[in-house]
Amino acid sequence: MKWQSWAEFWAMGGYALYVWGSVGVTFIALVIEVWAARAARQSTLAQLNAQHLVTNLSHEDVAE
Repeated sequence: MKWQSWAEFWAMGGYALYVWGSVGVTFIALVIEVWAARAARQSTLAQLNAQHLVTNLSHEDVAE
């Protein structure tokens, strides 16, 4: 498909709402996915650190 002007490109042959709406929804979904993955990683690291501390404390109590 060839466009004669930028206005025609942005209008997408009359389908601009569907095209740009889909692009927008996809972008938002990707941002949410990255945010959720980072939050899950931070949560997992916090749980592992807490578990490591508990394990080390229980081993120190046994050693005494």
